[in-house]
Amino acid sequence: MGNSLVAFSKEHKELLEEHLKASVQTLNAPQIIKDSMLYSLEAGGKRIRPLLLFATLKAFGENTQKGLFTASAIEMLHTYSLIHDDLPSMDNDDLRRGMPTNHKVFGDAFAILAGDALLTYSFQLVTHTPSDLATAETKVKLIEELAKAAGAEGMVGGQVADINGEGKKLTIEELEYIHIHKTGKLLVFSVVAGAILANANHEKMELLASFANHLGLAFQIRDDILDLEGSEEKIGKRVGSDETNQKSTYPSLLTMEGAKLALNTQITKAKQALKETGLDTELLEEITDLVASRDH
Repeated sequence: MGNSLVAFSKEHKELLEEHLKASVQTLNAPQIIKDSMLYSLEAGGKRIRPLLLFATLKAFGENTQKGLFTASAIEMLHTYSLIHDDLPSMDNDDLRRGMPTNHKVFGDAFAILAGDALLTYSFQLVTHTPSDLATAETKVKLIEELAKAAGAEGMVGGQVADINGEGKKLTIEELEYIHIHKTGKLLVFSVVAGAILANANHEKMELLASFANHLGLAFQIRDDILDLEGSEEKIGKRVGSDETNQKSTYPSLLTMEGAKLALNTQITKAKQALKETGLDTELLEEITDLVASRDH
C-alpha cells in the first residue's frame, strides 16, 4: 500500500467508523438491536467499498465528504449481507473476522432483525446527505442504483445462484454470474456512486463501471485463492470452507495457476479502464494493487 493510500485510508476509515457508530446510536430503537447492529459494523473489515467511493470522488477532484452518508449506507448494506450469510440456514459460519458471528452472540432472531435494520437504514442514510452536497435528484438516483445492486438483480440474485450451485460443478460462466452479482454489483455501485456525486458524464461513468466490474472479479478470484492458500489467522474464518461446502471456485475450475492468470487479466483490464478516464486515478490504482495482493 503506497503512502498516499495509507494516509487516505486511515483518515477516511476513521471518519466512516465514527459516522457509522453515531448513526446507529442516534436511532430511537431498542438497545439490543442497536448493540447487534454495532457488533457487526464494528467488527472491522477492509472497508474497501467506502474507500472506493471516497477515492472515486478524489479522482474527480471533489470533496470526499460528499460521499460520507452513501459510504456509510454501503457499509451497512454490506454488513447486513454478512450477518445473514453467516446464519445456520445460509453458510452456517461460527466465525467472521476472527470473532463469533452475530447469531452466535445475539441469537438467530436478533441477527436477522439486525440485518433487516441495517438494510433499511442504508437507504434512509443516503437521504440524510446535506442538500448542499447532493440534490434530491442525485439522492434518488443513488437510492435507485443501490437498490438494484443489492436486490434480486444484484447481490440477492448472486446469493440465490450461489446456494443453487452448491454441490454442482459449475461452468466458469455460471461462477462468474455468481460473483458479478453477489460481490461485484455492490463494488461497482461504490465506484459509480462516486461518479454520480461528482456529476460525471456518461462516458466516464461507463469506464468507471467497467473498471469496477473487473476489480470485483479480481477481488473474488483472490478470495478463492486465499480460501486455499491463506492463513486462518489473517483471514479470520475457516480456510478451505469453500471445499467443505462443495462450492465451485476459480482454482477448482481453472487450476491454481489458471486462477492466478485470470486474476492478473482482470487487474490489467481494470487498470486499462482507469487510464482511459483521464482522471487522477492514483488512489484507485493503489486500491487495485491492494486487491490483487491482499492476504486477507
